[in-house]
Amino acid sequence: MALVVQKYGGSSLGDARSVKRVAKRIAEAKRAGNDVVVVVSAMGDTTDELLDLAQQITPLPPKRELDILLTAGERISMSLLAMAINNLGVRAKSYTGQQAGLITDAVHGRARIVDVVPHRIRETLNKGQVAIVAGFQGVTKKTNDVTTLGRGGSDTTAVALAAGLDADVCEIYTDVDGVFTADPRIVPNARKIEWASYEEMLELAASGAKVLALRSVEYARRYNVPMHVRSSFSAHEGTRVSSKEMKPQKLKESTMEAAIISGVAHDRSESKITVVDVPDVPGSASRIFEVVARTGANIDMIVQNVSGASTGLTDISFTLPGSDGPAVMAALTAVQTELGFHSLQFDDQIGKLSLVGAGMKSHPGVSARLFAALRDAGINIEMISTSEIRISVVTRADSLDDAVRAVHTAFGLDGTDGEAVVYAGTGL
Repeated sequence: MALVVQKYGGSSLGDARSVKRVAKRIAEAKRAGNDVVVVVSAMGDTTDELLDLAQQITPLPPKRELDILLTAGERISMSLLAMAINNLGVRAKSYTGQQAGLITDAVHGRARIVDVVPHRIRETLNKGQVAIVAGFQGVTKKTNDVTTLGRGGSDTTAVALAAGLDADVCEIYTDVDGVFTADPRIVPNARKIEWASYEEMLELAASGAKVLALRSVEYARRYNVPMHVRSSFSAHEGTRVSSKEMKPQKLKESTMEAAIISGVAHDRSESKITVVDVPDVPGSASRIFEVVARTGANIDMIVQNVSGASTGLTDISFTLPGSDGPAVMAALTAVQTELGFHSLQFDDQIGKLSLVGAGMKSHPGVSARLFAALRDAGINIEMISTSEIRISVVTRADSLDDAVRAVHTAFGLDGTDGEAVVYAGTGL
């Protein structure tokens, strides 16, 4: 008997028929002798619809009230799924994040899980029942207010529960057959990755791959929770994500050395801000990014030009989520005179491409091949950032798809097994 935590995304629960199909899969897992905990997202586009409704009421809804509203989507999913499972003769009970013991900090809209106290979930499992938990939500310890976890919150809920329950595996069900070497919508012949280390998956998720949320992979690595990314629409094996020590034996035996490149990720959601003519003196960059930090924005890539010898001025460019751009521009504009820079430039027409692979650090020439592929495709590079297992570049947004295809082919990642299938159209 294994303890399995399963998570189903909104595309897997799009309508009543889909809910019944998922219920059948869960019932089969329970009848196979497993203890099963299920985490669900809101059905289809429910969250977006609730956000739109709130915007029709007020352009600036109070964050506490917005969290209460948005958690309704997952509660609908959990109750309907519990009904469907019970209808199949398998006993199931649904729980909100609060009832499941997911304790968070008090940051509405993007709360972080600080503790998991799953007493009621354990009681349900001990009674031989399936526990259904609403993802994306928790509760603060001091005020007992409902909070939401932000993008990918249901993935994070599932991994946190798997860690708190010491589950054997956390299965993430989506509408693709696993993690691919590139987005199948852009590269139809992308290959499925059979296994990835936590580190590789972290870089892919941070670079724009949408199959797994970054925070869920961070949590899985911290608590060594094995993850299994699968499609809820097929019985295919999927992609396993774990520590190197837990890599499946058959994969250890099949290759003497890890593949150089795991995949090519892309991200269209970032924007670039350039601070023009910054005095090139000690402390200038620090003061700029202290202002940025106070807005709560997450900075990705940073480039500072060499200052002109005659002017003593430099430009500093950085990328950040596009949604954070207006607040950062306003904050920097307010201190322009104090910081002494000339002007600000905002660019929301950029795209980021990232090449990821643990093998690249021991293989020379990876950067040269990447840049040659982009050159041959006629694509200009605006910014470059690297880590031990990743190289990221910023290009124009309208050339990003061509860049992904060119790099994917240049590194021999194109598959020969036909086109990858996206069953429900979202990849989430």
